[in-house]
Amino acid sequence: MKILVIGPSWVGDMMMSQSLYRTLKAAHPDAVIDVMAPAWCRPLLSRMPEVNDALAMPLGHGALALGERRRLGRTLRDKGYDRAYVLPNSFKSALVPFFAAIKNRIGWRGEMRYGLLNDLRVLDKAAFPLMVERYVALAYDTSRISRAADLPQPLLWPALQVSEAEKRATAAEFGLRPERPVIGFCPGAEFGPAKRWPHYHYAALAQKLIDRGFQIALFGSAKDRETGEDILQTLQPHSRENCSNLAGSTQLEQAVILLAHCRAVVSNDSGLMHIAAALDRPLVALYGPSSPDFTPPLSHKVRVIRLITGYHKVRKGDAEQGYHQSLIDITPERVISELDTLLAENQESECGS
Repeated sequence: MKILVIGPSWVGDMMMSQSLYRTLKAAHPDAVIDVMAPAWCRPLLSRMPEVNDALAMPLGHGALALGERRRLGRTLRDKGYDRAYVLPNSFKSALVPFFAAIKNRIGWRGEMRYGLLNDLRVLDKAAFPLMVERYVALAYDTSRISRAADLPQPLLWPALQVSEAEKRATAAEFGLRPERPVIGFCPGAEFGPAKRWPHYHYAALAQKLIDRGFQIALFGSAKDRETGEDILQTLQPHSRENCSNLAGSTQLEQAVILLAHCRAVVSNDSGLMHIAAALDRPLVALYGPSSPDFTPPLSHKVRVIRLITGYHKVRKGDAEQGYHQSLIDITPERVISELDTLLAENQESECGS
């Protein structure tokens, strides 16, 4: 069986989509699964053993480009796909499998996709409260699965693969010191500072961890580099050599490998948080206005800290520097307490395995 998946365009969503690939592969071990997604997704898809090939989607996130999608679909006709799963809910995301004339085209109804999808599912959001459940449910016939409780348990959560040799080589390339275990910080977040734990809290936590013999690696994109510098400069001068600001200095491939190298990770609600969870790293996830109710980090080694309930569509908080008060109120002492518990539990599990 040959399967084409039209994948998501966001890091967190892409990570959760691996649960569908794992479920399909478990049910059909001989299945060949190709995923079409933006080219930047390749470093993630290449570490999912269930994925045969990552096909680059050359069109931008908002472009309809009907003629180009028709051309792209027709180039796929000779590949012999038996099924297509369309994970985004947009009209345009269903066009390529339609133009590829794939016999079975499966997805949630979404944005008026009658005819484009011929196995069209009507979503009851209350029945499938988590995004990962909605993805996995597509692997089953609707006569078998009508709500999340019907899904075989446990769900096959995302699991990226990184070798020990890659970890050692990449850590050395970026100057991480082998004698000090690494704690990764992911202090950035999309859509402004309201989703970010304050940089001064990150710095206070970093100082405590450095004093205990750890080193800190700061991850993020180029736009997070300034936040990383704020953290670095808030440290005591003699401690700065044990904190590496890697934001904007790594490709996604390198960031994935280095996160796998970390002893543990502390992160805002971000795509890197979901990557850390899929790498099975002990993870403290810090939430403010955004909610973990729909897209939580999928790991048994995670502690979510959130002091408010519900979803708040806030891009900039009212506190100084745009931080949200609920994140300001999460103290470094609370975070290090959760981190210590995770590290101790992880050590016990590794000793027992």
